[in-house]
Amino acid sequence: MRHSPPLTSDALDADSGSPAAEAPAATAEDHRTSTTQRIVDAITTAIVERRLMPGTKLAEQPIADIFKVSRTLVRQALMQLSRDRLITLEPARGAFVAQPSVEEARQVFVVRQMLETALVRQLATRITPTQVEELRAHLVAEREAVLRTDVPGRTRLLADFHVVLARLLGNEVLAQLLADLLSRSSLISLMYQSSHSAEHSQDEHVAIVEALARHDADAAAALMEHHIGSVERNLSLNPRIHDLVSALAPSAG
Repeated sequence: MRHSPPLTSDALDADSGSPAAEAPAATAEDHRTSTTQRIVDAITTAIVERRLMPGTKLAEQPIADIFKVSRTLVRQALMQLSRDRLITLEPARGAFVAQPSVEEARQVFVVRQMLETALVRQLATRITPTQVEELRAHLVAEREAVLRTDVPGRTRLLADFHVVLARLLGNEVLAQLLADLLSRSSLISLMYQSSHSAEHSQDEHVAIVEALARHDADAAAALMEHHIGSVERNLSLNPRIHDLVSALAPSAG
């Protein structure tokens, strides 16, 4: 039986400001497309930042109310998210945040390992001092989020690190592919308990950046392989239970 936490406007935080005035050249279709993408981006971010849990029901009308749009645009956004495997659409039941299987989880990490070891190996041969400083600034932000126990912030930053690497390589296709894989990885992390701490993950990022700064392609690739592999190895096969008492007790005290 599916346990579905309620969808709230806090979880799915639409832009509270007034929409910017539409440029004269913009068409109605452009506006619909941008609105649909805004909904897609908001739901994706909420999943990555652990504000939407696996199994959460995504009812069309509440989402339409949050974004002040028609259910048609919400339905288009949900279809796109379904194609990206972030949600599932069930006949007569609606849309739910996906609950990846153990086998799917393993496959995602295998693909990430293949892509990202090749990525850092190539990046190590061409990275510039300016790019190294950009990565180190990102590491500082990661460390600060870890130290202040900012779970949504650190989750987003730890994931973004991998996308930043692809963008520094100048490969936007790879960056988008990794962003999609990392969104699915976030779902997997929510589904399966992991003893792999955020602090440990951040330390591994530091080691990868230092190898890149030395232009040591072999070390960077080995460190990335170990980093992704250690996250996978620490996945538990038991899905996280939706426990209302433990979820709400900290806020009720």
